[in-house]
Amino acid sequence: MAYQALYRVWRSQRFDDVVGQKAITQTLKNAITQKKTSHAYLFTGPRGTGKTSAAKIFAKAINCPNSQEGEPCNECEMCQSITAGSQEDVIEIDAASNNGVEEIRFIRDRANYAPTKAAYKVYIIDEVHMLSTGAFNALLKTLEEPKEHVIFILATTEPHKIPLTIISRTQRFDFKRINAQDIVDHLKHILQEIDIAFEEQALYIIARAAEGGMRDALSILDQAISYSDGTITTEHAMQVTGSLTFEMMDQYVGACVNQEVQRALTDLEQILSEGKEARRFLEDLLLYCRDLLMYQQAPQLLSEKSGHLTEAFKALAGQVSPEAIYQMIQILSETQNEVRFTNNATIYLEVATVKLATPSTNQGVSQASGQPAGQLMPEASGQSAHSGQTANAGELHQLQAQVAALQKEVQSLKQNGTANGAEPAAAKPKAKPVKTTFRVPTERVFQVLAEATKQDLLNLKNVWDDVLMAMSVTQRAMLKSSEPVAAGPNSLVIAFEYEIVCQKAMGDEELSLMLSNTISRMIPNYAPTAVYITRESWPAIRQSYVQQNKHQEKPSESFSESEEEMTAPLPSEEEVAVEKAKEFFGEELLTIIDD
Repeated sequence: MAYQALYRVWRSQRFDDVVGQKAITQTLKNAITQKKTSHAYLFTGPRGTGKTSAAKIFAKAINCPNSQEGEPCNECEMCQSITAGSQEDVIEIDAASNNGVEEIRFIRDRANYAPTKAAYKVYIIDEVHMLSTGAFNALLKTLEEPKEHVIFILATTEPHKIPLTIISRTQRFDFKRINAQDIVDHLKHILQEIDIAFEEQALYIIARAAEGGMRDALSILDQAISYSDGTITTEHAMQVTGSLTFEMMDQYVGACVNQEVQRALTDLEQILSEGKEARRFLEDLLLYCRDLLMYQQAPQLLSEKSGHLTEAFKALAGQVSPEAIYQMIQILSETQNEVRFTNNATIYLEVATVKLATPSTNQGVSQASGQPAGQLMPEASGQSAHSGQTANAGELHQLQAQVAALQKEVQSLKQNGTANGAEPAAAKPKAKPVKTTFRVPTERVFQVLAEATKQDLLNLKNVWDDVLMAMSVTQRAMLKSSEPVAAGPNSLVIAFEYEIVCQKAMGDEELSLMLSNTISRMIPNYAPTAVYITRESWPAIRQSYVQQNKHQEKPSESFSESEEEMTAPLPSEEEVAVEKAKEFFGEELLTIIDD
C-alpha cells in the first residue's frame, strides 16, 4: 500500500481521540446517549482543530448499532464503511467546489428520502462559507423544515461569512486552538507507537510552529521524520520549521538589550542569510520575549515546559526590566503587521532592530557601577516613577488653582465690571505683534514703480485670467489669491493676500520663469520679471513712493489710480460706514450726528 501522511493515518476515530476539545466531544457524546441530537450543527474554528473528524465520528456514533456511551465501536460494517467514505447515507461535500444553487437543491431533494441502511442520513458540508447566496437560501428551506431522519453538520473556518439566518437554526460549537502541551503529548504518543526516537525539545518546536493546529503539527512531524536519520533532534526541528537556534536568539536579543546596534544588525544579516523566513523570525522573537517575562514572574512554570533555558537566557532574564520587554513586544508586534503587507521585509526588520537596540527602548536597563550592562535597578525605577507621579500631581494642582482664579475673575467682572459702567480692575496688556521673517523688497518695488505705466497694467489685467489658466494646477492655486498692482515694460508687482503664499512664491524660481514665459505668449514682446509683495504692505509702499517723488516735474504713471487718489489719505472707518449707510438707505433718510 502507498505511504499515507501521518495526519491521515492518525485521524481521530473516537471522540476521546480528538485532542484539546473535551467540552465539545463530551457534549456530543451526551446528546447521542440521551437521544437529544439536533437536526443541524455548525462546527467553527481554525484549521486542523478536528472539525471534520468530529463530524465523521458523530455520524458513526449516531448510526453505530454497538455504540457505547456515545462512542462508535469502529468494528461494525456501518462504522467501517463511514470511515472508508463508502456509506451512501453519510455524504461529505466540499462547498468550495459545490457551491451553486443546483447542488444544494439536489441535496434538498435527496434529503426527502429515507436512509437505505443507516438510521440517519448525515450531510457533512465542509467550508460551508463558500456557498453562494442562492445556495444558502436553498439550504435555509431545508433547515426550516427538517426531516426526522436527516442531520446536517456544517463546518467552516470563517463563520462571519455565514448568514445569521443559517446560524440561528443550528447548534454552534467553536473549536479552539489546541494547547502546545496537548500537541506535544499527542506527537510523543505517535512517535512511540511507530518506534521513532526523538528529543522532547524538538516536539515543542514543532508544536509552536503548528500554531494550535494538530494537522499542521503532524505535517511538520512528517517532514522532520523524512529529514532526520532515525532520531528527530532539536536541530532537525529547527531546520524544518525555519526557527532560530537558541544561541542565535540569545545573541541577537542580548545585542539589542545591551544597545549594541551594529552587532544586532550584523546578527540580523546572518540570520536572514541563512534563509530564515521573516514572519517566522518575528514569531520566534515574540515567543522569546514572552519566555523572558514568564521566567521573571514564574520560572517554575517555564522550566517545566521548555528545555531551552540556556545560561545566556537566564542572564538576560535577570538583566532586562519588564518595562523594556513590554516595549520590545510592542515594537515586534507593529513590525509583524507591517511585514505582512510588503515584499521587502528586510527593511522593516532592520528598522525594528535599530529601535530595539536604541537607549529609549531599554529605558529599564541601567549601566550603574558594579552592575552588569543593562541590569535593572528597582530602587531607581521606583524613585523615577514616584517623582513622575509627584510632578503630575503638582501640575494638576497648579492647573486647578489657575482655573479657580479665572472663574473668580470672570464672576467679579460680571458683578462689578461692564454691567455698572466701571473700568476693569486691571487692563490687560495688548498682545505683541507676531514677528515674521518676511521682508518686503521695497527697493525692487520702487524700481518697478519708477518705470511703471497705467497702460502696461491694464494690458496685464486684461489677460491675467488667461495667464492663470495656462499655469500648472499648483502654480495656479498659488497665484489664485494674488493680483498685479503695478507693471512696467520690464517688470511687474504682484500683491498676495497671504504672507506665507508670498514667501513661497519668492522662493520658487520655476514659478517666476513660467509666469514670465506665459505672459510673453499672451502679450507679444512683453516678458516682465515679477516682484512679490503682500497686499497688506502695498498701500504703505505706494504712499511712500509718492511722498519721495512728489517734487518731480512729471511723475510717472505707476498705477491705475490717479496721483490725487494715491496722495489722498485713506478714509477712516467712520467715513466708510457713512458711505455704506448712504448706499443702503439713501442720503435723505440719514441724519449724521457728530459727537
